[in-house]
Amino acid sequence: MAPLIGLNSCIQYKYPVNISEFRVEKFSMRRYYVRSEGRGYVHLDGDSNGKKEKKSLRVLISGGGIAGLVLALAAKNRGFEVKVFEKDLSAVRGEGRHRGPIQLLSNALAVLKAIDENVAKQIMEAGCVTGNRINGIADGLSGEWRFAKFDLLTPAIRRGLPLTLVISRMSLQDILVNAVGPEILSNKSKVVDFMEDSNKVIITLADGCQYDGEVLIGADGIWSEVRSKLFGRQEAKYSNYTCYSGLTNFVPPYINTVGYRVFLGRNQYFVASDIGNGKMQWYAFNREPPMNNIISAGGKKKRLLNLFKSWCDEVITLIMETPDHMISQRDVYDRDMIYSWGTGRVTLVGDAAHPMQPNLGQGGCMAIEDCYQLILELDKIANSRSSILPSDQIVSALRRYEKKRLFRVSTIHTASRMASQVLAVYQPYIEFGFVPLPGLSTLRIIHPGIQVARMLFPIFMQQFMTWMISGHGLTI
Repeated sequence: MAPLIGLNSCIQYKYPVNISEFRVEKFSMRRYYVRSEGRGYVHLDGDSNGKKEKKSLRVLISGGGIAGLVLALAAKNRGFEVKVFEKDLSAVRGEGRHRGPIQLLSNALAVLKAIDENVAKQIMEAGCVTGNRINGIADGLSGEWRFAKFDLLTPAIRRGLPLTLVISRMSLQDILVNAVGPEILSNKSKVVDFMEDSNKVIITLADGCQYDGEVLIGADGIWSEVRSKLFGRQEAKYSNYTCYSGLTNFVPPYINTVGYRVFLGRNQYFVASDIGNGKMQWYAFNREPPMNNIISAGGKKKRLLNLFKSWCDEVITLIMETPDHMISQRDVYDRDMIYSWGTGRVTLVGDAAHPMQPNLGQGGCMAIEDCYQLILELDKIANSRSSILPSDQIVSALRRYEKKRLFRVSTIHTASRMASQVLAVYQPYIEFGFVPLPGLSTLRIIHPGIQVARMLFPIFMQQFMTWMISGHGLTI
């Protein structure tokens, strides 16, 4: 098959196709399987007899973030011709103090193992495991574990899955970039347009260069150009929360027993996580108008100490231990779910398809699952007997991928939104207002609704977390 070629006098590039099969990790003396909903388990071993001829699909990927790199790695390991176009590989989108490390739950790590065992091993060695400690939700004012402690360890062990961890986005990008290889990555290359005919899709870069392939995947994030070209430009939806994030060299006394904790308040919440090497990452979410980033002379730290002044010692200590220059602010956006992610030879993955709020730590994980489900569908048609892949086969493969991902992704997207909306009515204590008895207004009597939530929340939330980290959503 012809190599990917740049048109309009752009430089032609060729590269050898590295054909290798996905391998299956052994864990605790058990083989690793991915759940096929309603069909038991599906083994991820590829065809190893070497007798079946395989076509090399030409795959173009817009965006070199986590989704684009994971997809490129999966495509490369399946023997596809693949090229990634990224506007700036030197900057990880949303990286650094804005978003900090990324959490990779067991579901994402298991899929990464299926894609590339060596890469998954590097990621697990570079990350900080939090899934073997207490994680959950506490009350922001008292600091008490009033709601739920999530058991992320038992579901993972029972299914032979890796344990949840956090890893620096820069470290994760470096590992993926090195695995994908420089011959596949095209930096300073922003996709601004595309067109397709019956045989191919042609992309146009900002500098006017054009490239053609058989499939185009938009992995270019929440502000996706590919999505805009598919469905028209639409405004992202403000979550009503801004996020202050901080990184501090501080080791709390509970570090050996607590991985991450979410502290709840009314129209506020605070997330604290161990990220290893004697550092803690925290996120303070406050309900306020967008672009409200005018900070007083005292800086962000002073503002946060005022916003959370009545909260528990754990929260106040983390803010106090963080230098002001290590605190950043960004508004949190997502988009409404759409139920078609592409047309023709074009589709979307990750935040380009379904950007979600960070409340469940599943945005990156869903993107990784997307990538592998997409490769499963493309691999089926690449293994077909015909020497030429008809357009309708490619289009059908892309639509199958979208259909199989919709239920799981839309469920988690909805849950992520609901988590923020619940905080608008969160009331941990009864409010007496104006009462004739002195001292009554200062009493802290737990609200009856909180008592009910304490009974029901641990049951349902643990079941949901177990489904989320071990269900994978991958189907054949």
